[in-house]
Amino acid sequence: MTQKDPPLVVVLTGPSGVGKDSVFDQMVARGVPMARPATMTTRAPRPGEREGVNHNFVTPDEFERAFAAGELLERSGEYGKQYGVPRRSVRDALATGNDVVIRVDIRGAESLRQLLPDALFICLIPERLGDLASRLDGRGTETAEDRAKRLAMAPDEIERASQFCAMVVNPQGRLDDTVDEILRLIEAERARPGRTSVAV
Repeated sequence: MTQKDPPLVVVLTGPSGVGKDSVFDQMVARGVPMARPATMTTRAPRPGEREGVNHNFVTPDEFERAFAAGELLERSGEYGKQYGVPRRSVRDALATGNDVVIRVDIRGAESLRQLLPDALFICLIPERLGDLASRLDGRGTETAEDRAKRLAMAPDEIERASQFCAMVVNPQGRLDDTVDEILRLIEAERARPGRTSVAV
């Protein structure tokens, strides 16, 4: 990337359990220069998650205050928890000069589509819907009720995302293939004539 090239904003979405964090972590492991702004959530941290890196973990009252103050680009409530993307996190990530990956659920991506029309929207989908169940089981962080809700919502979420996202299959055990396809999409977007920087 030359200095004249503005950083890309990539919105990475997909149904619960499709592997959004795993894909981003693999990109980092391969040395791809990416910045990921920490999103804000009212849910509890999962094992291995770090405050200010994966998410900013807040109380429901803190979340509502941030939203009321206009500090969040969007908010979405899924499975009884709230999620949002802080403007400051995205600005700080853009200031690194690296491309920025915002990882959100599909409802969040729908909101960001209105606010960040010049971003690249990518939706990860499973090779088979049954793969989502096995990934959620392996994660072991949801109740049986939450797991059932997430799986039931997945087909509709995928259909909605297909209206505005580039769809990328994330097959079980082939993480590098998924990363290769995302990097191909990023390079194509970088070369797109008339691309402008994303304003936050």
